[in-house]
Amino acid sequence: MISAMDLFRRNVTIAALGAAIPLTGVAGMPAASVVDETWTDAARQREIPVRLRWPDGGQHSGPRPIVLFSHGLGGTRDGGSLWGEAWSNAGFVVLHLQHHGSDLAAVRGTASSFTDRAGLRTAATAQQLLARLRDVGFVLEEITRRHQARQERWAAVRPTRIGMSGHSFGAHTTLGMAGQTYPGFTGVDEPRLASFIAFSPTLPPTGGPTQAFSRLTRPLLSITGTRDSDVLGTGATAERRIAVFGALPMGDKGHLVLQDADHMTFAGQTGRAVEIVAREQITLDLQPSHHALIGSVTTDWWRATLQGDAASRTRLTAPQGLRTGDLWELK
Repeated sequence: MISAMDLFRRNVTIAALGAAIPLTGVAGMPAASVVDETWTDAARQREIPVRLRWPDGGQHSGPRPIVLFSHGLGGTRDGGSLWGEAWSNAGFVVLHLQHHGSDLAAVRGTASSFTDRAGLRTAATAQQLLARLRDVGFVLEEITRRHQARQERWAAVRPTRIGMSGHSFGAHTTLGMAGQTYPGFTGVDEPRLASFIAFSPTLPPTGGPTQAFSRLTRPLLSITGTRDSDVLGTGATAERRIAVFGALPMGDKGHLVLQDADHMTFAGQTGRAVEIVAREQITLDLQPSHHALIGSVTTDWWRATLQGDAASRTRLTAPQGLRTGDLWELK
């Protein structure tokens, strides 16, 4: 068995740069595929690895909505794979970003393991958050450019009303793109983003959360669990993660709290990638059902808020699959 330390020191590549993995399709229509690319922000001389999940063109027609996913600290574009698969199967183009400076390679250079909290925190700085926000801004510009140039499949995407999501540090990135303010920084105003999902968010470490979140007026779903603990030693306890929902402004906000789900439940991966920290057996036992519920609820969230789907909106009033101890709220 490969230990967490072995995994930490390895660099396992799921797919080669530029490789396309065809899935299913219909004759004459683009098949579903997963494509890895590296986009370059020339202005910052910064490379941004991305993973693109294209839905089956034979099953999903019309302008295709787009959803972005930002990984947590020490992650890669592999992050959120389970969620990306669910959303792509529902007809969304899913783009997973990888952020240099706070990805796996960066963390390897600062921490001895994923239990080295002090080492991990050196890659979770305000400067890295700002770099992440700029990564997202560049990706949005690149999506617009490719669409306007009618470049291959990009001609059929919808470059506005895009969804933004992320886990842990990616949740910070998501809330930042949604308009969260910070001491000395008034935040981001990005009109192309229309809806958000934050996996394992937390309250701001300083200042009043209500004021920091006051500009988060667009649809936003917050997802956490009762064992979603403080993995970096920054005070991001399960209680502070759950409290995010209460600090959000009223209007098209959702809140899912899963009993006995931990921080890695929400990374959107299985296997070695999420066994980098100690986990309770009850969490591991519940993980398949938790993942199924998250996939269902988040897909309905995107359909309802990005596509105006009435059936999905109705299902969100009382999601199927909730267990005793789970919490679902809307406001």
